[in-house]
Amino acid sequence: MNRVSKRKWMILILILLLAAAIAVGTSNLWKEAGKNPIDKGYVAVVRIDGAIYGGPETDSVLSGGSGSSSEEIMRQLQEARKDPQAKAILVRINSPGGSTGATQEIAEEMDKIRSSKKPIIISMGDMCCSAGYWLASKGNYIFASPATMTGSIGVYMDYNNIEDLMDKVGVKNDKIKSGAHKDILSMYRPMTGEERDMLQTMVNDIYHQFVQTVADGRHMDEEKVKSIADGRILTGKQAQDLGLVDAMGNYYDALNYAASSGGISGENVPTKSYGRNTMSLRSILQGEAQNAAEVAGRTMADSMKKAMTESNEPIVK
Repeated sequence: MNRVSKRKWMILILILLLAAAIAVGTSNLWKEAGKNPIDKGYVAVVRIDGAIYGGPETDSVLSGGSGSSSEEIMRQLQEARKDPQAKAILVRINSPGGSTGATQEIAEEMDKIRSSKKPIIISMGDMCCSAGYWLASKGNYIFASPATMTGSIGVYMDYNNIEDLMDKVGVKNDKIKSGAHKDILSMYRPMTGEERDMLQTMVNDIYHQFVQTVADGRHMDEEKVKSIADGRILTGKQAQDLGLVDAMGNYYDALNYAASSGGISGENVPTKSYGRNTMSLRSILQGEAQNAAEVAGRTMADSMKKAMTESNEPIVK
């Protein structure tokens, strides 16, 4: 066996020893506690950060991500709903809003959770506006901080008209279309009155859906919701006074409330965070060692496969 192969096998042995040490350490922690804290159930934590957009998650894991994919959030909510060990779900929202279609997809999954009688608690972060509040209104109970920015109940659509600019640079836009409105919202021509009426009707329809969602979720009269659904931004305290938020409290207040709602007792609430797979000492101590071990196992398997393959490759010195 050459020197390079020996080095590869030594690395693999070290990885296996590290995994064994983690497993033994975790086992000892559980023995000291009497049992795995997740055995008695846990609070599932789903985070909605940044703008809400439709489609799959596309951002880089290394970049930390930007925005929340509807498909990813739906997957997390569905897993939490179907897991009998998830006694309650805490949705942490820190979002300025986003796509209406994507928001409604997520809202439908939240409706399924409420229909299953599993508590779904909302914790607002710095901001929970527009589509963010649309989703918040689907929760059984909403927490916010006094200075949280929320509300902004409303819908808008905008477009740019650069016809004059194109004239100045000597560029003329021409098109062939199948119908009079096929190029509606084109930036190369003015909007017609008929088109403006069509789009206003569409915006009004979505606005009505938004208002109805809030009225149903918050058990409020629709006219009362309309009186504050003019796009205004509210502080968390103002939102509470208006009936849009239930209580002032931070993330841990919401977490403890979720645990109590799910019948979980004890000072240290076991949680399971959904989303990208990560492994850390903190996640192990919080009862997520099983997930961490799965990640470590896949990593070791991939490393072993790679090492076995590379050991047969010619080595040039």
